[in-house]
Amino acid sequence: MGIPNVWILGGYQSDFARNFTREGHDFADLTGEVVANSLAEARIDARDIEVVHVANAFGEMFARQGHLGAMPASVNDGLWDTPASRHEAACASGSVATLAAIADLRSGAYRTALVVGVELEKTVPGDTAAQHLGAAAWTDHEGADAKFMWPYMFDQVANEYDRRYGLDEAHLRAIAQLNFANARANPNAQTRGWTVPDPLAADDANPLVEGRLRRFDCSQMTDGGAGIVLVTDEYLRDHPDAHPIGRIDGWGHRTVGLGLQQKLDRAADDPYVLPHVRAAVLDAFNRAHVTLDDVDGFEVHDCFTPSEYLAIDHIGLTGPGESWKAIENDEIEIGGRLPINPSGGLIGGGHPVGASGVRMLVDAAKQVNGAAGDYQVEGAQTFGTLNFGGSTSTTVSFVVSGD
Repeated sequence: MGIPNVWILGGYQSDFARNFTREGHDFADLTGEVVANSLAEARIDARDIEVVHVANAFGEMFARQGHLGAMPASVNDGLWDTPASRHEAACASGSVATLAAIADLRSGAYRTALVVGVELEKTVPGDTAAQHLGAAAWTDHEGADAKFMWPYMFDQVANEYDRRYGLDEAHLRAIAQLNFANARANPNAQTRGWTVPDPLAADDANPLVEGRLRRFDCSQMTDGGAGIVLVTDEYLRDHPDAHPIGRIDGWGHRTVGLGLQQKLDRAADDPYVLPHVRAAVLDAFNRAHVTLDDVDGFEVHDCFTPSEYLAIDHIGLTGPGESWKAIENDEIEIGGRLPINPSGGLIGGGHPVGASGVRMLVDAAKQVNGAAGDYQVEGAQTFGTLNFGGSTSTTVSFVVSGD
């Protein structure tokens, strides 16, 4: 019969503007919401889910809660006795959990899978939260002098671009400005109601955080979750009334060392700053039998503006080091050649670490299903995602189609 296709039967994203701790809620409440609504969107009963994959990066640190693979069964009786596991790959946890679900379905072991990404980050003060998130770097090997680990790391990425190709900080601010603007049209975006200076400037309203990176170059501390139900061709044959909202046609996955400097040193003679990222994208394209010209938009990992700057040339929209051209030519705006982060991405939309990879797939499916509302890319039929864990140590890319 061959290897089955994997379809997205339905998906759900929580409101990323919420503060669950302030509401008196915990992981059980968040997981229960995501599970129930993901199943409802997919029009499938919990008892018909055959395997569950949970993505979470920092539950032990933020909420003293581990073993989150068992949380769906804790909050939904229909998932009692259903095989489940938790996956951690820093900010790429959601994508890695999805890869595991895809492998389960393509193996023929199961016909249905639920993927849930959940993260709580507002349980502690912001400085403490930043320290927790720093655990995804190479502890005690890099960033010892950094006040905030991840702004420091991605400032180093910006420095590498500047050293190799030159970098105008105005292009970084343009990325942030666009993502905040896109977020205003997204009813689940964390910053949709924020007042963000327009234009962004290097001033007291946008202070320095680390190196050249400023407040609005950074993604948000976010509480939230996202879920998708994945099914095989066989399930769809047996359920003719089921209506999937997308198909996962391709994926690419690369894992390299924890250290950013390791990566930069190994790529010193490569035209791409982080060539393994380019390889992951090309793997996804090759498996999907598409080129970038076939793709109508991308949700990428803008944890900081330099990470989106990196994504632009690594997905191939420009030559290496020339991401600025796509920014200046408005190619990444909705209506442009390749809209990037029409949802608002991580900077505008929010970044609950373990959920972001799943959220990207929810948005990609919305786009190819024509259900993205006010941030819909007109006529979208194929959408990509690019999700980074740590300093791109884990990189995963997906291609989703509406066929």
